[in-house]
Amino acid sequence: MIYSDSQFDISANQVSKLKDALMAATEENTRDDWVCSLEINALKSQIAELEADLAHYQVLKSGEISVAKSHSLESLPATLVQARIARGMSQSDLAEELGLNLEQVQRYEESEYAGVNLGRLIEVANILNVYTAGSIETGASSGNVIFSWNNIDDVRWQEFPAREMVRRQWFNLRRGDDISQATKAYFLEAAGPHFASALHRKKLRGTNPPNEYALIAWQARILERAQAWIEEFKLPSFELDDRWLPELVALTQKSTGPRAARKLLAKKGIALVIEEHLPGTYLDGAAMLGRSDHPVIGLTLRHNRVDNFWFVLFHELGHVFLHLFEGIRYDFFDDDTTEALGTIEQEADQFALNALIPKDQWEGCLSRFALSEEAVQFDAKRLNVAESIVAGRIRREQGNYTILAKLIQSGVREQFQEVNHDLE
Repeated sequence: MIYSDSQFDISANQVSKLKDALMAATEENTRDDWVCSLEINALKSQIAELEADLAHYQVLKSGEISVAKSHSLESLPATLVQARIARGMSQSDLAEELGLNLEQVQRYEESEYAGVNLGRLIEVANILNVYTAGSIETGASSGNVIFSWNNIDDVRWQEFPAREMVRRQWFNLRRGDDISQATKAYFLEAAGPHFASALHRKKLRGTNPPNEYALIAWQARILERAQAWIEEFKLPSFELDDRWLPELVALTQKSTGPRAARKLLAKKGIALVIEEHLPGTYLDGAAMLGRSDHPVIGLTLRHNRVDNFWFVLFHELGHVFLHLFEGIRYDFFDDDTTEALGTIEQEADQFALNALIPKDQWEGCLSRFALSEEAVQFDAKRLNVAESIVAGRIRREQGNYTILAKLIQSGVREQFQEVNHDLE
């Protein structure tokens, strides 16, 4: 695809040179030479592709065709480029509107906006008067749900669980206040200036489709608390480097490991927020990006087991390291009680399992077959992980949550009772 007038001129010049080469090759091919025939066909193919790109650019720029306002998220990157051209904007014009340099906009378009923050994508779309089409996709076979909203005007504020939010003291409701407007005001404040990041596409794992308004209310609360955490403790920038994860695994052996994990994650630029799920959301954890592009992990501690805490945490870290910064970003919401269906969830599950106990070490564990407390204790000591991690994995693989019950510790919630936690 051609993105600018300068690229158009370069491509037109290439076509001219290719046509000259084609003419020369045709004249030289006086005999039935299959090598020359291949060269001629290749030149014709290149010319045809370039001429199609030239024609497409000319038609878009002439205004002879219009770009529809509403598009699916999958087609959004290409649509943004076409919309810019059709509206007579150069890459420099768009860069000026965004407050960026020309080179950044060129990189955006040449990569089809791969890895670009959703807030930025929607900002570009708004400038170009292009909107994403909201969708809910469900399927009994997939076990996954995807939610997205076009923009703030699509939200039905009266559908939020406002009274539950007030009961939890997320915001105050005074006599005479319009509850829908109060909810909207809270959401815009909690989710921050780039509220679109709390409305954009979400991928959910679970057999029970959640109440979408309870979902984004919970996410707004997570983002609000994460931002306060990031600012108060001045979290460093996050680096996509997971070599420190063994240090996190070692914390599983400590009784205060979950609380210590939050401190370690903060030092690595990741905000961990504990917030009880709202009714109708069926959530165990979620991974998303905060306003400053810090990864944010929200956990509900729906199950008060130590092994569940660690597995869900590492599952969300799998999303952070494998998926959160890829392409058009999703937020990931997970119900750990359901089977992982689909590549993304399976990858996150495997990331968690292998980070806690590497595959080759797990395959050599006696406890997988003996299913006894003594075997679990032996393997846990050898692997340098908590006994509950080994026992929990066996129970998960066996599909039997009644075995090894004495080794399954609880009491995670009690480590996160305070509203504010010291990083010292």
